[in-house]
Amino acid sequence: MERTISFMNGEGSIGHNIRRFIADNVDASRTKNNITLIHEDIKQAYHKLFDKALKEYNAKQKRKDRQIKSYYDKISRSKQEKLFYEVIVQIGNRDDTGVGSYSAEVATWVLKDYVKKFQFRNPQLYVIGAYIHLDEETPHLHLNFIPWVSGCKRGLETKTSLKAALATRGFVSEGKGNTEWKQWAEAEKEDIALIMSRYGIDWKKKDTHNKHLFVLDYKKQERAKEVAALEEELEGAQVVLELKEERIESLEKEIESKRDGFRKEQSEAQKKLDDTIAEKQKLQSETTDLRLKNSELRAEYYENVDKLSDKQKEMEAVQKEADKWMIISDTAKWQTEQAQFELEEAERLKKELLRAVDGDDYLKEQVIELRYQNQILQEENRSLKEKLEKAYEFMKQFVIGGINLLEKFMEWIGEKVKDVGRGR
Repeated sequence: MERTISFMNGEGSIGHNIRRFIADNVDASRTKNNITLIHEDIKQAYHKLFDKALKEYNAKQKRKDRQIKSYYDKISRSKQEKLFYEVIVQIGNRDDTGVGSYSAEVATWVLKDYVKKFQFRNPQLYVIGAYIHLDEETPHLHLNFIPWVSGCKRGLETKTSLKAALATRGFVSEGKGNTEWKQWAEAEKEDIALIMSRYGIDWKKKDTHNKHLFVLDYKKQERAKEVAALEEELEGAQVVLELKEERIESLEKEIESKRDGFRKEQSEAQKKLDDTIAEKQKLQSETTDLRLKNSELRAEYYENVDKLSDKQKEMEAVQKEADKWMIISDTAKWQTEQAQFELEEAERLKKELLRAVDGDDYLKEQVIELRYQNQILQEENRSLKEKLEKAYEFMKQFVIGGINLLEKFMEWIGEKVKDVGRGR
């Protein structure tokens, strides 16, 4: 038994796959026979696949406008990527594998086995939906998947990319005639053929089997070809766009680095300016303090000059008074010395006269007169001594050159006495 294998791009309508709406070619009475092998919410799948990479990507962005709030929303708005892809796999056609026949039942087993091994063969194609429809003319599989890759250098470290996901299996485009999608599709057909062989079905290869497809599938296949061609163009545009984004990101990093440098230089310049202003204010304050101190010292200087002038005048007056008393003292001392000399002479004469006039009344009278004169001289001498004592006491009150006036006077008297002694 031989059967053809149809492997086509699908439109990826979840609503059609789970029969939220019924198309014209669907027998609603048989919809209950449809088989859902896998059905996962696409948003939850995006969280599972990309949240970790999204969090790491956002953490590296210094600008908030570069952060991605929702990777699902970003891809849903993208003109280069699709949220998910779909393939429609069919064994045979309506003529040899019509629904309700034994061949259709076997084809269903093949499709189930294909789904079981699909994720193992294609680890970078995360399956979110697998639906076998038995309410149309021929059993067929709608397989929905999200292509993903990790280790990316630009954007998220893990992101969706059909081209990159197929490249992990070694499929690289060789042009429009042999895209990575066509290469992968042929490889998948080979795997389906192996499963068919286990059930005794050979792969019937033909250059074209469009006449065996019902009208809707044929239209889908034609649209799939157009989509594949457009996808190839979009892949090229995506590469160019990614290169531009990489360049933009590089320029933004360079600009941000320069901004950081400018901010650092500006901060350092501002710090130097602040330090200079603070130093200037400090110097101004110190200058003001010095001026005030200088003013105080100048006032104190002039006050001291006035005091010194007053002291000098006072010293001059004291000196004059001291000179006056020194003269008085000198005179008193001379008079005292003279009186002392005269007393000594009178005493000597008295003794001589007493010896000579013993019994002479006239001489006795002369002696009495001398005694009287001696008494007067003694009183004068006592008076002069009192004046001299007062002069001494007065001179003790004044200090010149660290020596009081009396001491200075006594030194001067001593010098005078020495001079008199040398004169004799």
